[in-house]
Amino acid sequence: MTLPQPSEDDYAWFDQLLPDAPGVTRQPMLGNVAGFIDGQMFLALLGDRIAVRLGPVAREELLGIDGTARFEPMPGRPLREYVVLPEAWRSRPTEAEAWVRRSMEYASALPPKAEPTKRRSRRRLSIRATNGRKVDMSALRRQV
Repeated sequence: MTLPQPSEDDYAWFDQLLPDAPGVTRQPMLGNVAGFIDGQMFLALLGDRIAVRLGPVAREELLGIDGTARFEPMPGRPLREYVVLPEAWRSRPTEAEAWVRRSMEYASALPPKAEPTKRRSRRRLSIRATNGRKVDMSALRRQV
């Protein structure tokens, strides 16, 4: 499955909406881009759609506006906290900017993302038994 790619106009709209605030970064994601604050994603561009991350009350409020939809990067696989902004708001950026601000405030109040832990190598150990067959030592190591 290939994900839709944004046009230059889509990138321009995303960049217009992305706040210039401390802790806000623009990062590539799956061939598209996303906005993060302190490690938490709050704004996403997928093809020509821009989605914001909101808490339950604000999410339902935004979904009550014509042209919005639940954000589904893949059909049938919605991102629960994200709502797509109406296409009509491209000509009315102040409404979109207000929802992006609310999204940023919500994401900045979330607990910080934990640093990924380094995984221990799961190298398979084997030795040759006296009869010439390989013996898996990994299972023995787990029992100890």
